[in-house]
Amino acid sequence: MESILHSLESTRSDDLVDPDFINSLKWNESLIAFSNALRQFVASNNVISASSATRAASAASNDVDKEDTALWLYNVCSQITNSPLPTHSLASAVLSAIADSRGNETKLQSSLFDTLGESEEGMSALFEIMQKSSDIRRFVTEDDLKNVAEMHGDMDVATNDASNNSDALHEENLTRLRAQAYDAVGLATTLRTDFESSTTSSTRATHSVTRASDKAAEKAYKKALKHASSAFNEAKKAGALTESDVIYLQSNLPNNKGDVASEGMLLRNEEALNMQMVRGLAGMNTQQINDMKNHLLPSGTKENTEMNKGLPKGTEREVKEGYEKVVIPAPILDKTKLPARINLDEVMGSDSDERYAFEGTNSLNPMQSTVFDAAYNSRENLLICAPTGAGKTNVAMLTVVSHLRDVGLIGESLYDNEGPVSTGKKIVYIAPMKALAQEVVEKFSSKLKGLGIIVRELTGDMQLSRAEAEAAHILVTTPEKWDVVTRKDGDGSLGSTCGLLIIDEVHLLADERGAVIESVVARLHRWVESSQRQVRLVGLSATLPNYEDVATFLRVDKRKGLFFFGPEHRPVPLQQTFIGVTAHTKDRFRREKKMDDVCYEIVSNALRHGHQVMVFVHSRKGTGTTAKALAERASMNGELERLFIGDEGEDDVRTKYIDRAEKSRNRELTEHFRNGMGIHHAGMLRNDRRLTEQMFNDGAIKVLCCTATLAWGINLPAHTVIIKGTDVYMPEKGTNVDLSILDVQQIFGRAGRPQFDTSGDATLITSHDAMARYLDKLVRSTPIESNFIKQLADHMNAEVVGGTVTNIQEAVEWIRYTYLHVRMCRNPLAYGVGAAQLESDPTLRGRCEELVTEAARLLDERKMVRYNPQSGNLAVTSFGRVASHFYIRNQSVATFNEMIGKKKSPTDADLCHIMCCADEFENIRVRAEELDEVDKLKKESCPIKTLAPVEEFSGKCNVLLQAYVSRARVNSFTLISDTNYIASNAGRVARALFEMCLKNGRASAALKFLRLAKSIDHRIWWFQSPLRHFEGELKKNVYVALEDQKVASEDGYSTLDRAISLLDMEPNEVGQLCHCFRDGELIQKFVRMLPRVEVICTVHPITKGTLRFHIQLDPIFNWNGRFHGGAEGFWLWVEDNDNDRTYHNEYILFSRRNHPESTALELVIPVFDPLPQQYFIRIVSDSWVGCEALIPVSFRHILLDGLSSPTYHTSLFDLTPLPIKALANPDYEQLYERRFDVFNPIQTQLFHVLYHRYVF
Repeated sequence: MESILHSLESTRSDDLVDPDFINSLKWNESLIAFSNALRQFVASNNVISASSATRAASAASNDVDKEDTALWLYNVCSQITNSPLPTHSLASAVLSAIADSRGNETKLQSSLFDTLGESEEGMSALFEIMQKSSDIRRFVTEDDLKNVAEMHGDMDVATNDASNNSDALHEENLTRLRAQAYDAVGLATTLRTDFESSTTSSTRATHSVTRASDKAAEKAYKKALKHASSAFNEAKKAGALTESDVIYLQSNLPNNKGDVASEGMLLRNEEALNMQMVRGLAGMNTQQINDMKNHLLPSGTKENTEMNKGLPKGTEREVKEGYEKVVIPAPILDKTKLPARINLDEVMGSDSDERYAFEGTNSLNPMQSTVFDAAYNSRENLLICAPTGAGKTNVAMLTVVSHLRDVGLIGESLYDNEGPVSTGKKIVYIAPMKALAQEVVEKFSSKLKGLGIIVRELTGDMQLSRAEAEAAHILVTTPEKWDVVTRKDGDGSLGSTCGLLIIDEVHLLADERGAVIESVVARLHRWVESSQRQVRLVGLSATLPNYEDVATFLRVDKRKGLFFFGPEHRPVPLQQTFIGVTAHTKDRFRREKKMDDVCYEIVSNALRHGHQVMVFVHSRKGTGTTAKALAERASMNGELERLFIGDEGEDDVRTKYIDRAEKSRNRELTEHFRNGMGIHHAGMLRNDRRLTEQMFNDGAIKVLCCTATLAWGINLPAHTVIIKGTDVYMPEKGTNVDLSILDVQQIFGRAGRPQFDTSGDATLITSHDAMARYLDKLVRSTPIESNFIKQLADHMNAEVVGGTVTNIQEAVEWIRYTYLHVRMCRNPLAYGVGAAQLESDPTLRGRCEELVTEAARLLDERKMVRYNPQSGNLAVTSFGRVASHFYIRNQSVATFNEMIGKKKSPTDADLCHIMCCADEFENIRVRAEELDEVDKLKKESCPIKTLAPVEEFSGKCNVLLQAYVSRARVNSFTLISDTNYIASNAGRVARALFEMCLKNGRASAALKFLRLAKSIDHRIWWFQSPLRHFEGELKKNVYVALEDQKVASEDGYSTLDRAISLLDMEPNEVGQLCHCFRDGELIQKFVRMLPRVEVICTVHPITKGTLRFHIQLDPIFNWNGRFHGGAEGFWLWVEDNDNDRTYHNEYILFSRRNHPESTALELVIPVFDPLPQQYFIRIVSDSWVGCEALIPVSFRHILLDGLSSPTYHTSLFDLTPLPIKALANPDYEQLYERRFDVFNPIQTQLFHVLYHRYVF
């Protein structure tokens, strides 16, 4: 019966080719009415049948075996205390799993594992249920479980189950009402068109003649209109329509007043006249009717409605059960208007260096050919806006080889008569992400290595020494890293050697990171003007709505350097599909299940056509669960072998990788490979990721599930690309946010392989509400705005530190170089500029002055700059300099200033708490479902006391940071994301706090922050043995034997001394102590590698308030390039323990080339009244945890006029001077008799002690 109903409802008048179109429409209306009545009849019979079944089941429940088995199952499920489901619901889920397995034990075991969980209780219950599964399948029913639940007092269960059933029926009813509303409105719209056509024909005649066909059309239209209004109101009242549905249906529901003379009707009449339509449908032949139908395209499924919304021509909209689909066809490019493809041999020469960089490419595509002259034969600034996959990287390569040629590094310059161009030789390529930076380095290196060009990566993951950075011809970096590099600029710096700056994905100006790009470009423009040196700027971007504004910001000549290419220039035409899931909008798990169903439908359809598929998700765990869900559905449908794995005889490529996949330590990779799929995310080992990439590239696996963030770094296009879900967790905000439209376009760009495919398919699966937002962003093309105001204070502080801004007027000039100023002039209201202010100040200089003055006051308040309101001058402070160099927000500096000053001698716990209160971690959100795991981590993995509760962001941050250093295992996905975010920022924040305390003279706080920073970098606590740096070389027994079992006291840490003491033992004694009897010599070898410095200091007075320290530093460790690299840094400072103050600090670098030469320092150190007994010299390794030393410098031998004598001076007694006769020995007396007759007071006081007894 259900299939008959579906057949009736799917029969539409569009499918009938009947000249008598009115009769077809009448038949359609009657068909709908009949199917609705029949469905109501079936529904009522289903209710009766369900009641009968319930009574029958209730009667059968008296059987003893049924009752015993149901009771046993209920009791087993009640023992699983950690399940989120109530006992009855859990038992019901087990019963459903047994029924669905149909005797397949493997499938049943997998389903029970998912249902019961992986706890000990769950696993125990799983084994018990597996043994009695046949009895449960035979005896137990859902009603039996309800009876048992009621017997245990679980009265809410039946209600909940009934509620769940009711919810399902309600959901089905809403879907039905929504479909009926769409069908009714679509029918009314079609009939309205016919009625209006007949009216139009009558207006063209000199006499009005009403025909029978006109009356029939009018009658059918009114009846359909009434039915459409009723269906719409009923669906709206029942809540079956979303907000977008209501807007859509109302816009297409014909006017019920019958006013054919309305403005809209007159407009349509005029269009009908222009089309020279014949009078009414009766006068049309079959071809004319079909042509009209193609133009009308019934509402709800075709392009008519979407054209009103601005979607591209040909867009189709389809409503299906549980979801809505919008298909945007690939844009069509008129190839007759394209320029001829440029042959590279002709324009570069077949043997030139420039041609070598394009080996494997014979000609440029039309987009590249269009920009060739501007990119290769000029030094104009460029902005290239083109869709992803259009070939922008090759345009960048054109500018690269052009620059290398012009500066004389390759080939013959176009300016040979004038010599090489006067500009920097270095090329800097700014990529938006580190993953993409790695890809660019690999691509450029492979193309330019043969020309002797060095390409290096400079990111947070890949640090370069100054020599390595200077030796590189091309640096590939990220916006933040290059911002930091240029902030520290000076003569001869990396920034000043740059002659070509390429910014990829410049449309990120609209992102929060866009402020960094604005700062970098503004700094470059000002440097070019001040130094009068040419630097070429090339921007690469996706399609932008306001590309001319971006060109103005980049100083691009719009006539020569601005190029804009629409989506039709993509080498492989791309069809885009947006699917909005409407079912189960409030139940996340059921919604995810529906998304998996839709995803499988798309994947299986692509595989049937022989295409590979990439499925992008937004968590590492999601890659595995999605692959598993696809495999389960394929297995249930019997399509796993045929579609995903393939026949063995024809799948030779797969056979090549079987051994490598089976030997992988990643069990998920092996398991999914057996199903013809792969997973790819950053948590996998690099070898496993590369193996997956190779298998997908060679076709050994057909489906790849990967994380969306890697879309920027994987160069693995596939014919079909799917984005499953758009909720992305962002630790910076502490919540889920929509995947940005830029990320969507980037992922969609992976669809279609230029070498193999003539088209590509990209699908976005999301919620219905989110789909509307994405379509709106796709159509509306909102101009990208600036986010610079939010970060204005921080970037202005960087300019003050760099010396480019010294007063308010210079700050105003600086801000006029930013994209913010460009957009303020174009869209002033968005930036707080009123019409009156714009009229009086068209250049907005006054508004710029307001902004920078406000930022200056804020920075002055937070001690980052010194601002004089009268003169407008700005001066840098030590706090501002540290914040600029370490990328610390001004809000964090304000917090540190307030909290550090509260305690004179802060403990380790105090300083950890201060660091976790930084503004960088403010958006770490605390969730109720995470508290249990966070509490467990706090108890087991936090050696330092946490001063804030875990319910606060600082407390949670503290726990996760300590768990990270302790290398504890974190299970929750959101906690893993939060931990990675905290770990990536905490080291930088700790370093900044160290330097702030050091420059402020706070000795103990500086030391503890440096220890904390090194611990975060290496995940080794400072109270653990420094030999942990050699993990993998030594056994764990060594560390355990040398470490305390508890945290050392605040007075100091002895782990380094314990390690050094091993050098005083024999190798066999060392082996015995460390429980590694054969490794004594090996342990001593690594102990000698621990960086240590011997300090020798002599002190001489200069004035009564100053001392000269002569310090000699001797490195006393064995250098190993593998562990020490090319240089080792140490921090040295002179401190006064009594006052917890530092009087001098210095960074010292020992190089491998000069090892083991000593280093000498001459320091002038102040002293104060009363003269202290001693100062201390502390020397601490900058990178090795636990490698530090404290050397006392005594002042006992120092006497300074004007300072109070220390309490240890001997008092001089008032004694009568002794004569020399007291020696009582003529031989001794003659030694003195010519010089004096009596001893002085000091000699007299010491005479008996020195002359008459031995003194030791």
